[in-house]
Amino acid sequence: MDRIDRSLIRIMPDGTEKHVNPFTGTEVWFIPGRKNRPIFTWNAPSRRPLQKQSPENYCNFCPAHYLNTPPEKARLVYRDGFFQTVEHVAAESLSNEEAAFRRIGNLFEIVTIDYWKKNFNYKLTAKNRAWKEAYLSSEAGRQHVDAIVHLKLSYSGLGEEEIRALSWDARIELADAFFGGCHELVVPRRHHLDGAEWESQLASSGEMTPDEHDLYFRFTIEAVEDIHHNNRYVRYIAVYQNWLKEAGASFDHMHKQLCGLDEWGVSLERELDMAYRNPNIYNEYAANYAAYNNYVLCENDHAVAFVDLGHRHPTIAIYSKSINCRPAAHSDLERRGFSDVVHAIHAATGSQISCNEEWYYRPFDSTIAIPWHILIKWRINISAGFEGGTKIYVNPITLVELRDRLVPRLFELRSQGRIGPMLIAEECPVKPNSLQYYKNDFEN
Repeated sequence: MDRIDRSLIRIMPDGTEKHVNPFTGTEVWFIPGRKNRPIFTWNAPSRRPLQKQSPENYCNFCPAHYLNTPPEKARLVYRDGFFQTVEHVAAESLSNEEAAFRRIGNLFEIVTIDYWKKNFNYKLTAKNRAWKEAYLSSEAGRQHVDAIVHLKLSYSGLGEEEIRALSWDARIELADAFFGGCHELVVPRRHHLDGAEWESQLASSGEMTPDEHDLYFRFTIEAVEDIHHNNRYVRYIAVYQNWLKEAGASFDHMHKQLCGLDEWGVSLERELDMAYRNPNIYNEYAANYAAYNNYVLCENDHAVAFVDLGHRHPTIAIYSKSINCRPAAHSDLERRGFSDVVHAIHAATGSQISCNEEWYYRPFDSTIAIPWHILIKWRINISAGFEGGTKIYVNPITLVELRDRLVPRLFELRSQGRIGPMLIAEECPVKPNSLQYYKNDFEN
């Protein structure tokens, strides 16, 4: 492959940069002077003093409002000197112990439990049925579930009389979504930073410590596996994080979403087909391509990050180097190394830039090896009529400008001890074919 593959990137005499994503075919242009147009959605830090509350009660995800969300499927707590997962906390015990992370059903599912019931005759597992019965056996549990069902129905447009006209059995049937639904949220404890003085000091992924971020990953991966084991019809689980309103978030309280699907989706199907025809494609057109063109941001023994081409929004890709292709198959050391690099990119991005974090990995029923990788997309530009009509997307920043904005920040964060150990920019060895996924014939 040439140092610059002319089929993927062209730099015109006037400075216009045109690039195409090799996996999706998305075409992107950077046009000089276009970035001066006021299209950025970057959020200026608020200088309004924070009205401190303990426990935090700024939104329904905060610790003061545990009863404003569906019953907990699990929480991560600190006991006896280490963090451990506790499942199915009773309603009357929710506030007895601080949860570092909570796992709850999404009140507004994309793929609903009715979808699974009506299309696949899906039923709650024996374990989840027993949990539902136990939760409803207490007065506190019944009141909690009834209140959340009422809230869901009211948001769906039903009036008070219509809701009260529903029988208890009908209302409790709707609660199956809380106990066995396949669209979930993983919610960290903090809304604002500990010791925050201003409203803008939100607790984003990059504001976590590397240890906290790895716990966040570990707990999310546990949730992925649990959804898969509880619904035999789930073929893939979309994992993503929307940070701030411009990225699609309903609350400014960080959280990941996990949505079970009965298909892979057109984009992933395309990538799997390409990987079948060329097993080394992620090295050739991702990691190697970034290395040859000086787009690498940072790397450690287990992951590499680089600016990625051909996305609607400025995008950073982070790839696992592991032979393992699914998150749960990664060893603790591999997961931690991958988490450290993802965390470093979030930290360098900062908490004031809206962004999406998207996970990609080998589907449960695929024998084709693809590496676990994450894309972090900066939502700093808004697609408009030109993009919709031409399918050519205009970015406000070049690949090199994105790299040069992040690299100095990464050096600064490393010197402050705020990110994990890693090499940055020109320090990186960028060895060819560093992604080892293609050696994986099949994993259970």
